[in-house]
Amino acid sequence: MAIVEDRGSMHWLRRRFLAGGNAATANVASEAGRVRLQTLVLLRWLALGGQLAAVLFVSLGLGFPLPLGLCLSAIAASAWLNVFLTLRYRTTVRLPDWQAAVYFAIDLMQLAVLLFLTGGLQNPFALLFMAPVTISATTLSLRSTIALLTLSFVYVTLLAFFHMPLPWRPGQPFALPPLYLLGNWTAIALGLGFMAAYAWRISQESRRMSAALSATQFVLARAQRLSALDGLAAAAAHELGTPLGTIALVAKELQRGGLSAEEMKEDLELLGSQAERCKDILSRLSREPKGEDAMYSRLPLHVLLDEIIEPHRDMDVEFRISVSAREPDAREPEIWRRPEILYGLGNFIENAADFARSEVAVSVSYDRRNIAISIMDDGPGFSPEIIEKIGEPYVTTRPRVARSNEPGSEHEGMGLGFFIAKTLLERSRAKVEIANRDDGTPGALVKVVWPREAIEADSAFPSPA
Repeated sequence: MAIVEDRGSMHWLRRRFLAGGNAATANVASEAGRVRLQTLVLLRWLALGGQLAAVLFVSLGLGFPLPLGLCLSAIAASAWLNVFLTLRYRTTVRLPDWQAAVYFAIDLMQLAVLLFLTGGLQNPFALLFMAPVTISATTLSLRSTIALLTLSFVYVTLLAFFHMPLPWRPGQPFALPPLYLLGNWTAIALGLGFMAAYAWRISQESRRMSAALSATQFVLARAQRLSALDGLAAAAAHELGTPLGTIALVAKELQRGGLSAEEMKEDLELLGSQAERCKDILSRLSREPKGEDAMYSRLPLHVLLDEIIEPHRDMDVEFRISVSAREPDAREPEIWRRPEILYGLGNFIENAADFARSEVAVSVSYDRRNIAISIMDDGPGFSPEIIEKIGEPYVTTRPRVARSNEPGSEHEGMGLGFFIAKTLLERSRAKVEIANRDDGTPGALVKVVWPREAIEADSAFPSPA
């Protein structure tokens, strides 16, 4: 049937997923090191505003002596760089990794010059070295971040020994003990390393999530197209029956001959109109598909599940489907035939069949408000160390071997199957719970619950009132 062919398309998509997923990952990775110039310019203006306010407050507000001209020159140089970048490039341009790293290195050098003029590591604002390094860790490549981190270590070490006096009250020289300076250097160095490592790790997790979501969108887009074409093809085959039958009948009449000129003209006009009708039906396949064009856009819930399971019946496991109503007056829902539901449930069912020893049980319960589907297997279940992470991208338990007799059916899990299925189902407003069975039988349990209005179609054959 149409839906079985659609599940076959899903299997094809799984074989193609590695290429598509890698392409999506590559696209995300290529954008990871590209920073908007507007972001750097804005951050630099904020930093310059803070530096200018601090310098003027210390010099004019507190009356501490400091090389005000040199400090203002260092601030002005960075401001002119901002002006140049604003005039030279559009603010929406994205900088390549190396260029952004160079601008961050300039910011570090400007900060080092200001600290050299105002006390070196004795100046509490030495902590600001962490800002460019942390931003680099979240936006640039690991190599650029390590280079900027090394440059920061060099500046911090030099400022511990070479600097002008800390601005202080005239006649009251200020000097910190060497041991305190050593502790200050150690704290800043450790802070730089920790913040860079932490920010880089968090950004990597975010990038991996973005790559996985891009791969999910790739699969969903193709699945949507294939599903719509599947339904359109079935509808076209159905609708073409009438005009093709008419064409065949008229053709037989023309072959028999003996028709008058008027009858011949009428038959030819009929042939032309039926040919135009066939053309119109076939043209739907090249237009943007719409859900309402599909003949089989909705199915009773038990039929939907049976046909999702059908491609996996050649495995050495038994499938049990049970459907029950939790309320006496609740009728069985008809479900929209949506690719995210087909793919998500199909992925969970296939995973259960891969790990089951002998049986996979799919139980459905519904009332007037909710629809719940539970998928249970009698396999080993989820290990304690993986159950908290299952459903996240790139998390897998072990290499999986499908028990189909088809050649090439063996495959290793990419750690994206559960993530894709869970993401797609949650987009349809489902709540997905993943756990181990608690009925005394070992095995895994996946429970999916929807509000009825989220996925239920209006019944094609409404029951009498």
